[in-house]
Amino acid sequence: MFVTRKSKKMIEVENKFKQPLEDMLPQMVTEYGLTASADQLGVSKATLGYWLLKLGINVRRVALAPGDSIEVKRVG
Repeated sequence: MFVTRKSKKMIEVENKFKQPLEDMLPQMVTEYGLTASADQLGVSKATLGYWLLKLGINVRRVALAPGDSIEVKRVG
């Protein structure tokens, strides 16, 4: 994990939701998608995209056929 300097807006959102963006964003984007997550956070989709990039959070899109499943594992 690397340390990144957070903007005032990033810190403001962390304080509002009472958790670090690194913990909140992956779950939120997975559950709601980029647009709805940006709306909930009160930022533009472009800003959310920049935050994800800045924090090193990868967003992948996966298409699953009926009956398929996917497993996500944390490494490290």
